[in-house]
Amino acid sequence: MNVITKTVSLPDGRTISIETGKVAKQTDGSVVLRMGNTVLLATVCAAKDAVPGTDFMPLQVDYKEQYSAAGRFPGGFTKREGKSGDNEILTSRLVDRVLRPLFPSNYHAEVYVQIMLLSADGVDQPDALAGFAASAAMACSDIPFECPISEVRVARINGEYVINPTFEQMKDADMDIMVGASAENIMMVEGEMKEVSEQDMIGALKAAMAAIKPMCELQTELSKELGTDVKREYCHEVNDEELREQLRKETYDKCYAIAESGDHDKKSREEAFDKILSDFQEAYDAGHTDLTAEELDEKHAEMVRYYAVVMRDSMRRCILDEGKRLDGRKTTDIRPIWCEVSPLPMPHGSSIFTRGETQSLSTCTLGTKMDEKLVDDVLERGYQRFLLHYNFPPFCTGEAKAQRGVGRREIGHGHLAWRGLKGQIPEDFPYTVRLVSQILESNGSSSMATVCAGTLALMDAGVPMKAPVSGIAMGLIKNPGEEKYAVLSDILGDEDHLGDMDFKTTGTPNGLTATQMDIKCDGLSFEILEKALMQAKEGREHILKCMMETISEPRKELKPQVPRIVQIEIPKEFIGAVIGPGGKIIQQMQEDTGATITIDEADGVGKVQVSASNKDAIDAALGKIKAIVAIPEVGEVYEGIVRSIMPYGCFVEIMPGKDGLLHISEIDWKRLETVEEAGIKEGDKIKVKLMEIDPKTGKYKLSHRVLLKKPEGYVERERRPRGERGERRPRREGGERRDGRRENREHREPRDFNDSLDHNNDF
Repeated sequence: MNVITKTVSLPDGRTISIETGKVAKQTDGSVVLRMGNTVLLATVCAAKDAVPGTDFMPLQVDYKEQYSAAGRFPGGFTKREGKSGDNEILTSRLVDRVLRPLFPSNYHAEVYVQIMLLSADGVDQPDALAGFAASAAMACSDIPFECPISEVRVARINGEYVINPTFEQMKDADMDIMVGASAENIMMVEGEMKEVSEQDMIGALKAAMAAIKPMCELQTELSKELGTDVKREYCHEVNDEELREQLRKETYDKCYAIAESGDHDKKSREEAFDKILSDFQEAYDAGHTDLTAEELDEKHAEMVRYYAVVMRDSMRRCILDEGKRLDGRKTTDIRPIWCEVSPLPMPHGSSIFTRGETQSLSTCTLGTKMDEKLVDDVLERGYQRFLLHYNFPPFCTGEAKAQRGVGRREIGHGHLAWRGLKGQIPEDFPYTVRLVSQILESNGSSSMATVCAGTLALMDAGVPMKAPVSGIAMGLIKNPGEEKYAVLSDILGDEDHLGDMDFKTTGTPNGLTATQMDIKCDGLSFEILEKALMQAKEGREHILKCMMETISEPRKELKPQVPRIVQIEIPKEFIGAVIGPGGKIIQQMQEDTGATITIDEADGVGKVQVSASNKDAIDAALGKIKAIVAIPEVGEVYEGIVRSIMPYGCFVEIMPGKDGLLHISEIDWKRLETVEEAGIKEGDKIKVKLMEIDPKTGKYKLSHRVLLKKPEGYVERERRPRGERGERRPRREGGERRDGRRENREHREPRDFNDSLDHNNDF
């Protein structure tokens, strides 16, 4: 085996090693990445040829976490890993978005990148290592690829930027972003923040670039050592340069005219562009009657590729040279916005947010602790009390097809919106919150529309948000070799597709809360990045102003259909008393009151949530709970329930789970021979006074007669002095028998063990 190992150091001295040539040798490239006790295997395999007719990059990235990596069994009936969870899909997307732009534009063979988490101790976060491992596997292969990349996580902890922080360190972070880059250029950014400034964001990106550069240099060295710096030859496109030039000559000016006019909506603009191509194809077919139908179909497929470049170039030149965008806006203009809250009568909160031709209908549902989402990933186990689900039905773009299951794109867009909003839900808000965004129209960032509509729906539901959040998507037009560039606010779908950047930011008036950026061009200076961030801030402020004109603050009152929740704290030692054996007491309380009761231990206290549709049920449940946790006080009068009757008295429950003895002599002023003489039976209610709490046993001594009027002439019977019962015999000294003889225990003959066995066998 030709095993090669390379090591790179992080700024804090920790190391990451890359090993190849030992395992998975039948792949095109494979590496084992190790950081501490975290181990990942990354492999890449590519088909030798492209599938005929393919005109895109068919890349598939899959990140999987094995439960055995953390010494755990998978949940579920089958006890094996199943389909990818949201966390795995999100990590796969992070890697995909960095790798995809670096394949040659004319390379169309299927490429599969698989990354598996094989070992994890819960210290280091493996998702931050997946991009490095995937790129290293590419470097070990001869698959055509522009340059190595890597990814790191950057967190700001106590004012310092930390690269690839541990799970424990993340508890103190106010910034959590993933950065993917080559040695020279940033390719991808995604993360969340606690209302930080744009300058803080730029500082994090600079720290990330400094850490990524040596990782890329390591991969270049590895590739040269393996000889894989020379890539395989391929031919996945057959081009007709004469046809390409003819199409450009005859269609460019027409495309430029449409881009310059700025008076088309999305649908009519698409129809206008499509007509230019169809007219060219008809004219070409008429002039080439010598070609067969099959040959013409091949030419038409080539025309589609060439025409996409013509549309791209005409749109970009119109923006760079004249400052005009496809819909007539200037580079900093935001499309018209209209908002509405409570468009639906029954959801707990609802809103419509429309920006240009992008529209989100969002609903907010408030639930109890029992509605929390259980998270059971390999390295994360817990509950989420804020959920956001994003749906992108085909009709929102006018497509005539069925809606299938939730795709990776929907999971990714929903996650970004979730990150942007989650920090603004107060920690002490007792409800579980679920937002659902239905995209009804889409031409531009629907994830940012989800953030805006989500804020409105939360406020409509009465969620006391710390601050409202708005979001915007920014674009960039920058041709290679040109100094001129344009940063675009609130990009259209076409500007995203044909542009060089998709940069989304969400934030409050106080700072950024989340971001996602994908770069398609070579090189993005920090000057351009800063301009994009500041222009985005202006756009977010404008959008937020429009939102606040619809609803300026959260509603003071919850809607009538929202379940009411009251949260109280009880001493830790009373948790068991409230729950009862096998949950008997808490279940009985829920049955009696109709309320839902949940209890958890946190921070050394019991946190109790009581929810119901009406106040009476909540009050009844709270009364029962408070009675359990209350400490009876001597001298207080209680209305108790007779639980059992004994010859010497009865036991009365004065509080849930707290019984005291009502002695027969304390029932009435007159002498009773039996409890039944007083007419008392089990289940009766009776008022009693707590006379005494035994300091040693904690038992309660009750009295009923003290609450009754004392009969005239009543004389308390004198108790006999203890001495009248007869003098107690003097205590015998140890070893003295009743007959006065003394036995010496130390010198007594031991009894034979076998004799004892024989004696026992007699029985």
